[in-house]
Amino acid sequence: MSYGKPLPVVDPETRPFWEACREGRLMLQRCARCGHTRFPPTSFCPKCRSGEHEWVESRGRGRVFSWIVVRHPVPREVYAMEVPYVVALIELDEGVRMASNIVGIAPESVTAGMPVRVVFRRATPEITLPLFEPEPS
Repeated sequence: MSYGKPLPVVDPETRPFWEACREGRLMLQRCARCGHTRFPPTSFCPKCRSGEHEWVESRGRGRVFSWIVVRHPVPREVYAMEVPYVVALIELDEGVRMASNIVGIAPESVTAGMPVRVVFRRATPEITLPLFEPEPS
């Protein structure tokens, strides 16, 4: 069965991130000069402008910073069977924020500050998406 939804573009800058997701690991870039951790991947550090970085594994845990509940699918033919769903900004324990979906919970139960952890969903043989679910109590 085809995934049927828009997929991220994999380029040389983001390839290590997507390869790690396929292996079930959430990776972030860290500046080799100043130590600033960042997401999404970029070719230079936004703090010190260094072009040198390393990839570090995230704990894959964080909190819901902000979210919306999508109830009107656009485009309808792609997302009609998905609504309602949650698009959230997750603040990872490492301090970076990442947009993703919250799964495994009713949309009306999502709250600000709710602890979450990463889960991975294979979309295609090449792309595995990092999603988030509530942290078990």
